[in-house]
Amino acid sequence: MTLSLSRRGFIATTAALSAAPRLARAASPAQANAGAGAVNPLVKQRADAQIFRHDDGYYYMTGSVPEYDRLVLRRSRTLAGLATAEEVVLWRHQASGPMSGFLWAPELHNIDGRWIMYFAAGPSGGGEDVFRIRTYAVACDGADPMTGTWSVLGQFQTPWDSFNLDSTVFVHRGVRYVAWAQREPGIETNSNLYLAPLATPLTLGARPTRLTVPTLDWEIRGFKVAEAPAVLERNGRLFMTYSASATDARYCLGLLTAPADADIMDPDVWVKSPEPVFVTNRETGVYGPGHNSFTVDEQGRDILVYHGRDYEAISGDPLFDPNRHTRIQRLYYKPDGTPDFGIPVGNGPLPERLSPSGDAGSFLFHDERGLQCGAAPSLPATQFRMLPVGDGTETVRLAPITRPDLRIVANADGAVALAADDGSPAFARRSQFLRVKDDGTERFIAVAVPGKALAVKGNRILLAPRGSKASGWRID
Repeated sequence: MTLSLSRRGFIATTAALSAAPRLARAASPAQANAGAGAVNPLVKQRADAQIFRHDDGYYYMTGSVPEYDRLVLRRSRTLAGLATAEEVVLWRHQASGPMSGFLWAPELHNIDGRWIMYFAAGPSGGGEDVFRIRTYAVACDGADPMTGTWSVLGQFQTPWDSFNLDSTVFVHRGVRYVAWAQREPGIETNSNLYLAPLATPLTLGARPTRLTVPTLDWEIRGFKVAEAPAVLERNGRLFMTYSASATDARYCLGLLTAPADADIMDPDVWVKSPEPVFVTNRETGVYGPGHNSFTVDEQGRDILVYHGRDYEAISGDPLFDPNRHTRIQRLYYKPDGTPDFGIPVGNGPLPERLSPSGDAGSFLFHDERGLQCGAAPSLPATQFRMLPVGDGTETVRLAPITRPDLRIVANADGAVALAADDGSPAFARRSQFLRVKDDGTERFIAVAVPGKALAVKGNRILLAPRGSKASGWRID
């Protein structure tokens, strides 16, 4: 969220604090069911999303609701199952006082065996005072966060009584830290990023370190913002993403990086990426991607969680546009071990990458010359969405995420190309491939050319006998 003293007031539609949580049907389920592949958007109208996999085997998800009046939680055994999971209302804003207005950006954590949810809140009543946002926490009285009773634990204590939000908690080298966004007196920004060890869930164990102040062009569009930190430790480094600029299509992700063995309370060990790492993409139709978290899929592979809209034009204040949807996608890594965020992949099944079974460093990709295989020019060029035909088989159509109007097609002469769908039955048949698992590899058998499958020869993509070595692929 972004501070603006000119935003229109918020009149709280108060509700009594529930003695126990109630179950509510998910606001708008995606097109996936539990156990099936995840489909974007995963959950509609849930912004500032946090998803994590707990050691009980469940995925937990929370996020801001469009009304900003309650804290919610859902869980599922699978990522895809979150789309249709029942949602619990843990707590509602109070009838009056500092937590009677906006409730923003909840995050769930299990600290020393106790479930605690951090969130930002302000008072109701209208005018500028509704943006007197501070961070608070509620705690659960039981072991199950979905059925326990939640009550106010208190206010998060920082050195300044000023706008603050987006607290996240993580453990690094045996120390529990908190990172958050705050407006520091004397610095003319909307929010900066801070880091400190935690003494208790609500108090700091040392004076905080200011990690970054928004100064770069892409951090100050509309507002001067660094907010919503999220931390991932991989490949000997700590990566801290954060969100920048206004909450419209200019919203984006930045990245701070520190060596994992450094003193992370020293601001000099953190290096800011000079450019944003994740931005609006008009080709895939995702606008304002931001406020992310990290989780892993069922295979243990890293997953980026974020919100974004399906359109750019917004009527009125972006904060009150409800359609920031929760989205997920694979997070990959560059050869140097740093994250490759790629681009927002757009709506539909999560895309995959095809690598020849005998060459893990090569990938099927597309460029201005068509389809090739080898060292790809970019991550997005390698990502293809496998669209089910819907006939009850594993038959799919393969579409590049940056050209969703195109499909891979097989021709009778053995050639393979990208072509636009002309709506004809002949095109429909040429663009269908039966996906078959075969001895640890996968094959894509052309429906239009029986016995032939998608294959690679050198850097060329063509059809080859389905049993040939050249037609074996691994999915990444």
